[in-house]
Amino acid sequence: MNKRKLSCLQAHVSHPGEAEVISLTQGEVALPAPDQVLIKVHYAGVNGPDIAQRKGLYPAPEGASPVLGLEVSGTIVALGESVTQWRIGDKVCALVPGGGYGELVVTWAAHCLPIPNGLNLAQAAALPETFFTVWGHLFMRGGLQAGETVLIHGGSGGIGSAAIALAKQLGAKVIATSSSQQKCQYCLDLGADHALNYRDDTLLEQILAIAPDGVDVVLDMASGDMINLNLKALRLEGRLVTIALLRGATANVDVFRLMAKRITWTGATLRPQSVAAKAKIADALREQVWPLFATSSAQPLVPQLFAEFAFSEVVAAHRLMESGQHTGKIVLKMAAAGELSG
Repeated sequence: MNKRKLSCLQAHVSHPGEAEVISLTQGEVALPAPDQVLIKVHYAGVNGPDIAQRKGLYPAPEGASPVLGLEVSGTIVALGESVTQWRIGDKVCALVPGGGYGELVVTWAAHCLPIPNGLNLAQAAALPETFFTVWGHLFMRGGLQAGETVLIHGGSGGIGSAAIALAKQLGAKVIATSSSQQKCQYCLDLGADHALNYRDDTLLEQILAIAPDGVDVVLDMASGDMINLNLKALRLEGRLVTIALLRGATANVDVFRLMAKRITWTGATLRPQSVAAKAKIADALREQVWPLFATSSAQPLVPQLFAEFAFSEVVAAHRLMESGQHTGKIVLKMAAAGELSG
């Protein structure tokens, strides 16, 4: 790794805690290694893992920047000596290992993607973390195919919104769950075939009324006490893909049901995966998903932005994220910010 450093404004967390522990201070970014690029950040996405990291529940992997932020859009301003697929001045969106909440960030060239056709930089910043997660987990790991039925929990969030849009674009039938009538309507507007309130005591009965033999795949961001409902909702040889633990990391699992139905239960997080694994997801997105932005359809593939905050308002952005009062994505607009506000 190149040991030379560049100074830039970053959002630092002094110690685990509430949103107020974030402060904007000058930090340092290394120049890119041979297979990396340096990006001048225009926008950064705000995601659930950022909240968990700020609270001390999701530490950065070894070697990654401790600064928050896992996805950005911006302009490449420096190239590692082995990089040939990008040029200085290229506009990209990128998955980053950390450090996205900063004016400059380093990431691997293989984790960058061009700005999709018709999207602006704010919209593009909302893509990498969510689309890498959805494609890598729902399609590559979960094997969702056209004609199958998928149950997507938390359909109104950033991951859920992307999952609904991609599943519909690729020919699946979508049942989404969310926490209110308004958010369920949002899921329907995105293209979900059905949207159900997960707080309803008859949720399972409603799912099975739609899919009497059970669903093919469940994208589970809840875990905890929802696991057995998921097992009951799946068909024989269905697939359960767990990617978050919003309702808890432990569960009393009906293992016999899992065995009797021959269910495949898998799970993963994106950030700790290898550089090569994430590059493979990026390649698949470029080949199979990015062309969808250039096509017109009844449900166009457009990232759903709920709010845009100035970098100086990062505290307010985190408060909104934690409140659950949003649908879709929240992004930060980078600029030479002064005092932290929010």
